[in-house]
Amino acid sequence: MDNLFIAASPSSPEVDFRFSERQLSIKGESYPENAAQFWGDIISSLRQFLAHDGDTAALTVNVALSYFNSSSTKMLFSLFGALNEKARSGSEIILNWYHDEEDDTIFEFGQELQEDFPDLVFHDQAVKNQ
Repeated sequence: MDNLFIAASPSSPEVDFRFSERQLSIKGESYPENAAQFWGDIISSLRQFLAHDGDTAALTVNVALSYFNSSSTKMLFSLFGALNEKARSGSEIILNWYHDEEDDTIFEFGQELQEDFPDLVFHDQAVKNQ
């Protein structure tokens, strides 16, 4: 399957899904005008990859979002839901959740993800603001 790269814009994150390397990365801010349209193709590509993935090696997902709006939140839950389904079937999915150590909102969202998607191997990664 072809890798997926979407450059960051002022209102959308960089998405770098290197399916061939089993590395998925999302970083930046997410408040696109139409979150369903922006995230729809990304989630579709992920679901297609997961459906045809027979590799037993771990899949690593790195998320470093400094801000996301409520519309993006809904789409992120769909994305993590797809990953959790794959993990429930026996695949190891590692989620590295990066956040500024002083950003309680992003930290708490990560804690919510950990509770809602228990089959993911969750790693909270606090980063010092520089």
